[in-house]
Amino acid sequence: MNTLPLPWGDTFVHISEFHMLVQARVPPLYFPRYPVAPVFDKIAENAASVIDDGSCIAFTYGPIYEALARHLAKKRNLGIHTPFFTDALMDLVESGAVTNREKGMFLGRSLTTYALGSKKLMAWLDKNPMVEFQGIDKIFNPLQIGRNKKFVMVLPVRRVALSGRVALFASSANTSADPGQIADILNGAELSRGGYNIVALPSRNRNNVPNIRLFLDDTPDQLSFPECIDLVVTEYGVAHIRGRSLRERAQALIEIAHPEDRTELVEGGKKENLLYPDQMFIADSAHFYPKEIETIHTFKDDLQVRFRAIKPSDEEQMRRLFYRFSDNAIYYRYFSPIKAMPHAKMQAYVNVDYREVLSVVGLVGEPGNQTIIAEARIAKHPDKPFMDMAFVVDEAYQGFGIASFLLKMLTRLAKELGAVKITADVLSSNRAMLKVFEKGEYPLTAKLDGGAYAISIDLTKPG
Repeated sequence: MNTLPLPWGDTFVHISEFHMLVQARVPPLYFPRYPVAPVFDKIAENAASVIDDGSCIAFTYGPIYEALARHLAKKRNLGIHTPFFTDALMDLVESGAVTNREKGMFLGRSLTTYALGSKKLMAWLDKNPMVEFQGIDKIFNPLQIGRNKKFVMVLPVRRVALSGRVALFASSANTSADPGQIADILNGAELSRGGYNIVALPSRNRNNVPNIRLFLDDTPDQLSFPECIDLVVTEYGVAHIRGRSLRERAQALIEIAHPEDRTELVEGGKKENLLYPDQMFIADSAHFYPKEIETIHTFKDDLQVRFRAIKPSDEEQMRRLFYRFSDNAIYYRYFSPIKAMPHAKMQAYVNVDYREVLSVVGLVGEPGNQTIIAEARIAKHPDKPFMDMAFVVDEAYQGFGIASFLLKMLTRLAKELGAVKITADVLSSNRAMLKVFEKGEYPLTAKLDGGAYAISIDLTKPG
């Protein structure tokens, strides 16, 4: 039998409100599951990587959302405050990832207005107490949205300029919210404690034309307030753009553009003064970025740190880390009393050939506003299967075990890269760092020479 579900919520209309009732002779309108191409699955995977446990999610209909639900299935205590409820959301709720325990309104229930999906979804929604249907005055109200902490909006868009300006989809065939309603949801995320907005798109369109461009020029339907965008996601990664300068935004967006488009974007950015005229760019690195090493670890006192390979767009963050160091910390890391870290020096540090140097940064904070608090690197010796190691941790975050974690992580990565030995130099007065090395998994030797220990770690003999 083709019948519409009876959902709970503000869904009842008194018979006196009707002028006429007509018995339908056609079945309800159902929407099939959206097919998901590999590029959209990768975009969804990257988006899910920056959505934390306890987040409240807004959904609509399309391939990114179809895949996103699968990648969110292992999260915990998610909440739902969304215009559209779909088959993908039904699967996400049934996975156990959605509890709605941490929402600020309609606690314990998924909140929605429209249902778009299959006959199975309609049957599932029938008298389902886990889903609450309310009017658009509640769903699209920024103040109501903002009552939910860690509210996340994932918005598919057509194109993105290096400035961070985005062009929306606009078509009479679209099944989605209108621009005004999109603006309400984006504003709601800004009001949410820990909330943020993500825009998502493939690096190229179906005609193989770049979607990340120098400028949008006269592209229609541009979002009128791009400053509300926190993150941009493509199949090549995540760009953090909220609160960053135009130059930092351009660098971050180039890093998630299609690898074959990045050289042209860098050259165009230089000509338009979006990038420094001397901006370094290692074209081959676009093909070798080690995304697979990304991980999240929770240290004592529930300190959560995200680790990933360093990127050229980390230049300003790394400079800020340097200027937070005390004189002692600088001396321990660089073996000299460096007073300044200019652009020329820092950009050479963050632009690495990942085949020769592997640098890992640790970040804290919400996905839309993260701060680098640690950096560690291993670099190949030119003529031996050895790797040299160095790392530093922000003094405010020392004592949590971050240095020990980085040592273990880089030791494993060095072995995977074929190294048989790790070398490092540590000043004899740097007792804390010496203890970190002493607690490592592999045996080491330390030779004192001129006030510094030359440390050698044998990766062929587990300790």
